[in-house]
Amino acid sequence: MEAKKPEKDESLATLGFEPALEELEALVQKMEQGEMGLDDMVNAFERGQQLVRHCTNKLNEVERRIELLVRGPDGEATTKPFNPTE
Repeated sequence: MEAKKPEKDESLATLGFEPALEELEALVQKMEQGEMGLDDMVNAFERGQQLVRHCTNKLNEVERRIELLVRGPDGEATTKPFNPTE
């Protein structure tokens, strides 16, 4: 049974973070079972790499968009970019 290799850009372009992560977890589980042929394993690995990059990009986008609401010295609410090290 040969795994169908999805189109790289088309299938990931509309895929949200959670579905991509679920697909990645399912691929890892299948690969760990050791019942895939070599071709299927290589296709699953390639798809997994695409999903990892996609999830990483989604997380990076979200990180850039997060802003913390802070109260300034004058009591007014302001925003500032999210800094994970603060």
